[in-house]
Amino acid sequence: MTADLNAPVRLVAISGSIRRASHCTAVLRSLHPLLPPTATLELFPLDEVPMYNADLDGDTPPAPVAALKAAIASADGLVICSPEYNYGIPGVLKNAIDWASRPGFASPLKGKPALVMTASPGTAGGVRAQAQIRDALAATLARSLVRQHIAIAGVAARIQDGRLTDAPTLEFIQAGLVDLLDEIRGLRAARQPQA
Repeated sequence: MTADLNAPVRLVAISGSIRRASHCTAVLRSLHPLLPPTATLELFPLDEVPMYNADLDGDTPPAPVAALKAAIASADGLVICSPEYNYGIPGVLKNAIDWASRPGFASPLKGKPALVMTASPGTAGGVRAQAQIRDALAATLARSLVRQHIAIAGVAARIQDGRLTDAPTLEFIQAGLVDLLDEIRGLRAARQPQA
């Protein structure tokens, strides 16, 4: 079965923070106007995903885990925005990646294009966490975009009323989204039968 090159693109967004007023979630909620009409973006919350437990990892995982895997499986690509906690990846995001990575090397993450972003009130923008997120995704055989990293420093000052409003930052993110959509279209074209 081949993908329709002109079919709408479905993106799933995952925030590395479950805080109600999360800056990263605010960034993800701001992306809809940056997408073309042929692309949709759904935010998948991680609030109910339990801690990874191999005893529960099988054909019938906990319902929130099954929903996470289904959302990733049905998406054409992922958009991740995460804070940095203590120089690294937040536990809630690493936990979600661990669940979604199963079964090993044949999970919904395998081959999935991903745009990875980080955001921090500090001056580094979460770059150390971004490196760890990319490493974790590489282990799952996901396809993190190879491009200039999106690391939003001083993010608190760039958000108003729960939305990212800083025009240069939005333009930079939009370029990343264009790259993600191009990657998805390229993968679709590669799956087409050769004439």
